[in-house]
Amino acid sequence: MEKSRKIRVLIVDDHPIMRVGIAAIINARPDMITVAEASSGEEAISIFAQHHPDITLMDLRLPGISGVETIRRIRAIHPSACFVVLTTYEGDEDIYQALEAGARAYIIKGMQHEALVDALRRVVSGGKFLPSPISRALAERTPDSDLSAREREVLHLLVQGHSNKGIAAALSITEATVKSHVSVILLRLKVEDRTQAVVAALQRGLVHLPRETH
Repeated sequence: MEKSRKIRVLIVDDHPIMRVGIAAIINARPDMITVAEASSGEEAISIFAQHHPDITLMDLRLPGISGVETIRRIRAIHPSACFVVLTTYEGDEDIYQALEAGARAYIIKGMQHEALVDALRRVVSGGKFLPSPISRALAERTPDSDLSAREREVLHLLVQGHSNKGIAAALSITEATVKSHVSVILLRLKVEDRTQAVVAALQRGLVHLPRETH
């Protein structure tokens, strides 16, 4: 990038006050500028096509499609698009999925704002930025913990409090099949019962609780 040209940033976050704060941090730097803002994944996809920012700063918790899915959809059309994740999610599965989708930096909102600035500069220069807590969480993720699409469906329903019978009805499968899936889930999450599975799923970011309206 030419030194005379500012790093152009698209901010994607559904909280207006958060967007204002992030934009203030970015615009206070002489080498950066906020070119646009979006409050949802769908809006981000449209705005990206209009502005082609150097970096998109992406929250993961969005109304409608998630931040990870938004990254995937934009990169499917614009493979060279650069993303920095800025989120409250700290689970190893959240981090893994975001990086797999194509994010090149992962920042937690509670971190110092200098981390965000460093991430933007490093990513636009072709690098990656994973602070120590993020790297540690990612390193602790066990490779054999991946769940199939069906197992994830079962886990989502477990988190919602459904019984095996309820899960079977919801997915149009037998209770015996549900029990088999639950056994695999417990094994891969390294837990002993359904309650522990729910706790582990929420902590790691395998499942998220429904958004509160605001």
